Amino acid sequence: MTESLDLLEQAHALLSTVALVDRSMLTDDELVAHLKVEEAVGRFLDASRVLTAGEVAERSRYSLGADGLSMKLGERKASNFIEQVTLVSQAEACRRIRLGLAIRLRQSFLGEPLPPERPIVAEAMTHGLIGVDTANIILYSLKQASRGSVATPENMDAAELALVTMGTKESADLVADSGRLWRDAMDPDGIEPRYEDILENAMITIGRERNGIKNYNIKADPETSAVLDAIFIESMDPKVGPRFLSEDDRARALMFVEAEGGELVETLIDPRPIERKRIDALRAVLLAGLRATREGPTDMRTVGSVTAIISLKDLEAGSGFGILEGSDEVISASAVQEMVCESGFYPMLVGEKGQPLAHGLLKRYFTEAQRRAMIARDGDRCISPGCKRRAASCHAHHVIFYTDDGPTDIDNGVLLCPAHHHALHQGAFELKMVDGMPYFRSSVDRFDDEAWKPASHNRLAFAAA
Repeated sequence: MTESLDLLEQAHALLSTVALVDRSMLTDDELVAHLKVEEAVGRFLDASRVLTAGEVAERSRYSLGADGLSMKLGERKASNFIEQVTLVSQAEACRRIRLGLAIRLRQSFLGEPLPPERPIVAEAMTHGLIGVDTANIILYSLKQASRGSVATPENMDAAELALVTMGTKESADLVADSGRLWRDAMDPDGIEPRYEDILENAMITIGRERNGIKNYNIKADPETSAVLDAIFIESMDPKVGPRFLSEDDRARALMFVEAEGGELVETLIDPRPIERKRIDALRAVLLAGLRATREGPTDMRTVGSVTAIISLKDLEAGSGFGILEGSDEVISASAVQEMVCESGFYPMLVGEKGQPLAHGLLKRYFTEAQRRAMIARDGDRCISPGCKRRAASCHAHHVIFYTDDGPTDIDNGVLLCPAHHHALHQGAFELKMVDGMPYFRSSVDRFDDEAWKPASHNRLAFAAA
């Protein structure tokens, strides 16, 4: 047994003991100390692993044929051999080989020793100053930069030194940002082609639906990424409170907390995990796009609609089920009732045998001009008393239901946020129009004709009064 292998066996025995330590029994200071020392130890182990992988790859190179290490042991490629011995993924084996070849000592054709391909990265890794993530990022950045018109040996050495120095103090993500700057500085002519390649690779792939869930894989270009990030970040800003809550989520989110004076204050504490928040935000923005006007610039018009198929009997009763085009799962009739109130969802009514009963039902949808007129009349808010949701995220609703022959005009239309729209369909309150103005009555007062109250929030009207 060699000295290095003996040391590894000792390290293995020691670390196996450390892994059994109950971290919950450590103090905060001890836990942080563990975090730092474990990372330092891990860096040395990572350096050892990639150097070994690099040497295995060198001894298994194609030119050696049957005499290559991996071939002698039954594997054609070094990565396959490492995968079989270590049980890591082939992708991880390839990463170790790539990094190991870059930092290992080399030999000339005459057998003379040569420095590593990237000597500064090699020294930093073998001294435990940078980890595998940082080293791989630096190598990738330098590889891209090497194609540039000003990638002289002096500039490449300067970039390697700067990135390694940064890597000893900053996270791998920040090193990646700096690596891109070095790449673009040394290869300015490659900026546009690289961006064109990015656009070519941007895509959305759609998987099969399983148990009502369909997988969409998004590979976003920088512009699309910026838009998506803006949606997710703004919609989850804690300063603006929970956004895009369903009625059930809103009920669970409503809590009372004690204020400074001991008074109980009603507040919303979002119960959803971040993944649910993202899908709710994205759905709301997509629905807003489907509701967009067909007027205006071509690239900003709505590009489609969603077809909701339901029997006339079920739509009128609010019971039974409907089908959304593109989904294998059925949804409740009451959900279809809510969706077809708003543009973006195209209702197709069928009879008991499935025969279409109506076509051209786009006349049921309020136009953008009608929505603006409702805002002018009622204010830029949901008309439910006390609701502060802006009209831009509200549904246009027929006061006399469209299925009850209610007309699609502003004298029969109001704007309701999704939560209050749902509550209306569940019977929580009633609406009616009087002389073209909306009035509201809670379900608890349904038999009290004096309980009707104006629902308009028009600030100009209030100011005039």
